[in-house]
Amino acid sequence: MKILQLDQNHPLISEQLTAKGFVVEEDYSSDYDEILEKVADYQGIIIRSRIPLDQNFLTKASHLKFIARVGAGMENIDVETATKLGIKLINSPEGNRDSVAEHVVGMLLILMNRLFIASNEVKNGIWKREENRGDELLGKTFGIIGYGNMGKAVAKRLSGFGVEVIFYDILPDLSDELATQVSLKELQRRSDVLSLHIPLTSETHYLIDEYFISKINKNFYFINTARGKNVKTKALVEAIKSGKILGACLDVLEYEKSSFENLDTSTSLSTGENQDLQFLLDSEKVIVTPHIAGWTYQSKTKLAQVIVDKILTDF
Repeated sequence: MKILQLDQNHPLISEQLTAKGFVVEEDYSSDYDEILEKVADYQGIIIRSRIPLDQNFLTKASHLKFIARVGAGMENIDVETATKLGIKLINSPEGNRDSVAEHVVGMLLILMNRLFIASNEVKNGIWKREENRGDELLGKTFGIIGYGNMGKAVAKRLSGFGVEVIFYDILPDLSDELATQVSLKELQRRSDVLSLHIPLTSETHYLIDEYFISKINKNFYFINTARGKNVKTKALVEAIKSGKILGACLDVLEYEKSSFENLDTSTSLSTGENQDLQFLLDSEKVIVTPHIAGWTYQSKTKLAQVIVDKILTDF
C-alpha cells in the first residue's frame, strides 16, 4: 500500500509503517493543486491540517482507502463524501488528551490566581498582595461540554481538586465515577466553570453566543481548547466586559487559519485592526495560547503511535 504524508509528524510513522511493508512518501511543500495531480497514486493519506481534503480532492483520489488525521478534529475533511466513497477515516484523540487536560487545568489555575499578573508585577518592582488575591477551585462546579477523550481526561485531572464535575454530551448514559451527565439546561444553571471539548460542525459553530451565555445563571470562568469557531468572539468579549464571564482561557481563536499555524492575514496581532481580538490580548482577565494545548513532547509521540497502530489494525 502506498501512503502520502502531507504534514511533518513524528518519524516513527514512516519508520514503523515502512518496516511493515508500506511505501510511505512525504510531501510537505506542494500546494493543493500540485497534490491533486498525483493523489490518485495513493491508497492512504496521513495529514494534520495543511491541505483541505474537500469533495473535489476526494473524488480525484480514486484509489484512496484511508485518511489518517494526526490529531482529533476532522473538520478539514469532507467526512460525508469520504464516507460515501468508502474511505476509512482515522484520528488519534487518545494521543493528546492528557496534554489537553493538563493545559486546561494549568491555564485555569494561572488565571484564577493571577499568577502571570503578579509575577510580572514583582519583576517590575511592584509588590501587591490584596490586589492579587486568588479564587479557589475547591467547592466549585466544573461544567464540561463534550465528554469524549478530552472531556474525560479533564475530569480525571480535576478529581483531586474538590470540585463537582458535571457534563453535557449528545450521547446518552456516559456518567462515570469522575463526572455526572446532566441536561444542557442544568449545566447552564449550575456551572462556575465551563470548558469546551467538542468538534467543529455545523451544529457547534458559534455554539457559545450571546443567547447561550445569557442562559448561564452564574458569573463563570470559560475555557476553550476545542476550536475557535465554536465561540462567537464578539459575544465572549461583551460577556467579559459585563462581568458575566469572570475570565477566559483560550487556546484557540476564531481567527485562526484552517491549518492552525497562524492567524488569518486579515487579522493582525500588531495593528489592532480587530478590536475584539485586541481586547482579548490586552485584558488581564484573558489568557491566550497559540493552539498548543495538545502540543507536548509526549503527545507528539503518542499521536503518531496511535495512528500507526490503527492503520496496522485495519490494513
